[in-house]
Amino acid sequence: MRIKRALISLSDKSGIEDLAKGLTELGVELISTGNTKKHLESLGLEVTAVSEVTNFPEILGGRVKTLNPYIHGGLLAKNSEEHQQELAKFSIKPIDMVVVNLYPFKDTVSKEDVTLDEAIENIDIGGPTMIRAAGKNFKNVVVLTDRNDYSAVLKSLTEKGDVDFHIRKNLSLKAFTHTALYDSAIIEYLSEGASRNIILEGKSTLRYGENPHQRGYVYKLAKGESTSLINAVQLQGKEMSYNNYNDGNGALETLLEFGTNKPTVVAVKHSTPCGIGQGQTLKEAFINCKESDPLSIFGGIVALNKEVDVSCALELKDIFLEVIIAPKFSKEAREILASKKNIRLIEIEMPKEPSFSSSLKAIQGGVLIQDYDNKSVDERELKLVAGKDLTPEEKKQALFAFRCVKHVKSNAIVVSSGYKTLGISGGQTSRIDAAKQALERAQGKGATILASDAFFPFEDVVDLAAENGIKVIIQPGGSINDKLSIKACEEHGISMLFTKVRHFKH
Repeated sequence: MRIKRALISLSDKSGIEDLAKGLTELGVELISTGNTKKHLESLGLEVTAVSEVTNFPEILGGRVKTLNPYIHGGLLAKNSEEHQQELAKFSIKPIDMVVVNLYPFKDTVSKEDVTLDEAIENIDIGGPTMIRAAGKNFKNVVVLTDRNDYSAVLKSLTEKGDVDFHIRKNLSLKAFTHTALYDSAIIEYLSEGASRNIILEGKSTLRYGENPHQRGYVYKLAKGESTSLINAVQLQGKEMSYNNYNDGNGALETLLEFGTNKPTVVAVKHSTPCGIGQGQTLKEAFINCKESDPLSIFGGIVALNKEVDVSCALELKDIFLEVIIAPKFSKEAREILASKKNIRLIEIEMPKEPSFSSSLKAIQGGVLIQDYDNKSVDERELKLVAGKDLTPEEKKQALFAFRCVKHVKSNAIVVSSGYKTLGISGGQTSRIDAAKQALERAQGKGATILASDAFFPFEDVVDLAAENGIKVIIQPGGSINDKLSIKACEEHGISMLFTKVRHFKH
């Protein structure tokens, strides 16, 4: 079905030039409103004003422009004899394409000094109505709400003279998602955050869930802009499983904690880190990571923040891993790892300043939502409460341990030396049990630093740390029994740092 008339009404006009010119060259009549019409005319294009179609001027300061049977009759008519006769009866012409995006409501309400009246004036009415009408009638109308689709649609029209059914349907789906997200922003603003819509898209069916008897799926948050495995590129290996996504996300979040400056490697097993290491090279960082727990890394997931080269690939090849995540794999590294066909190689961009979605957790009958824990601590915020003062380098090493413990399930203890973990324990029901397990794993490795995700309710962890040669303890502080732990540190000659930041992870 040839496109004869296209209605274009845009708040964001970027990218429209090529599409509008291409449509004109194909003989398509352009219909437009206000500023969009002026923009298209400035490109030398002939444009019909909406008011000429409706035989009615824009009124109420532009609040009513396109809400008219001459517009919506043209958008909603099917290509049936009955509908076409009715259009002819009222001299309404079909509209075959709608190119619309909406008033910038979200950008407007994100401004600190925005008033309620300003917010209300940026609630688009005509735009969503046209989008929904065209989306409903996608068999007969092409609806474009994303400028990234302009070139593909124009190419299809140029080469085939039409747009395929499945493309039309996908554009309709994208259009309804667009208006749903727009309405979600309005709901969230007017309810002052009391209501929130969570819209998921891009469903993929997984082989199964956590266990073979459970069904599993992965969706993308429709308005998610965070660094995500869902947007990554898989280079080789079996399809990602439910557990791969879950554990891989834990590895990615932990890795992003350390940025991109220093080579860093994280190993995760059952959604909790089993090793974190840094080094002068990526190979050294991986070896430091692996030595933390050579047993648990077997069958785990490894994430690296630098390009995997030959020397690192040879180390990775020597153990069984489910997934390897990195910003890039060199050609030679890929050839080495290709011999292990089942390993999933995932390339994902490592941003200098990663973005994070809100933390969502499903519970029966609802969802828990919180801000992502992106709180960090620097050396200036550390408070020495016991023992001798530390050098700047020693403080950096203590902070490394504290950044590691942030990503271990509470109650969490991390034992380390330098820039490598030597013992990790999390998910315990008592802090002393977590300390016992972490110190036992670190036994004989020369551990000097112990980090805790929350305060010590008793001095027992300090006493146990002293028995195992720990020289530095870093923890949030804030217990009514802090003085007991401080006294114990003084007695044992342990330096204790308070961060005043708790990192529970449940």
